[in-house]
Amino acid sequence: MTSMTSRLAIATLGLALSVSAAHAAPAFPSVESGHYAVEPGHTQVTFSVLHIGFTNYSGLFSNVSGSLDLNSAHPEKSKLDVTIPVSSVQTTSSVLTGELKEANWLDATQFPNATFVSTQVVPTGKGTADIKGNFTLHGVTKPVTLHARYIGSGVNPLDKAYTVGFEATGTIQRSQYGIKTYLPMIGDDVTLSIAGAFEKAK
Repeated sequence: MTSMTSRLAIATLGLALSVSAAHAAPAFPSVESGHYAVEPGHTQVTFSVLHIGFTNYSGLFSNVSGSLDLNSAHPEKSKLDVTIPVSSVQTTSSVLTGELKEANWLDATQFPNATFVSTQVVPTGKGTADIKGNFTLHGVTKPVTLHARYIGSGVNPLDKAYTVGFEATGTIQRSQYGIKTYLPMIGDDVTLSIAGAFEKAK
């Protein structure tokens, strides 16, 4: 590579990094601290499980509610409390969606809600944290860690509410919650992926 080509490559890389930085999410400490409520219309909890060793099959929960007490200067002091209505479960199969609500699966009638209540927030990097807490599903409570990442914040131009968004992932074993239907043909490990939007209380 010639000297001129090398300088051009370095300049191009520098420009790309500058543009990327300009469009990156703001530094987490700039997020407004305070009490937030889950914005259910744009909060989703998806789950994925290995189906007969062929595919990772996914479904979705919606209509989530809950609160976030956010301390952006000291994230470790933040608290999260979320409730997921089990009957909101959806898949691409209407038959399976109905079955998942029944007693041999999630039993939405007897156990209408799944909940997550944080017990500890451990910052792991710039805008990332491990949120440790108690996850209750099917009447059983177990410790779960969510790996969270800050996405962005600001005033929503549609409803004018100050909003902060995160994504998080975690894994549970459904057998630990008493959901053992079709094991091991249908996988035991369930991956949870959360897109969380929170609106600041006025």
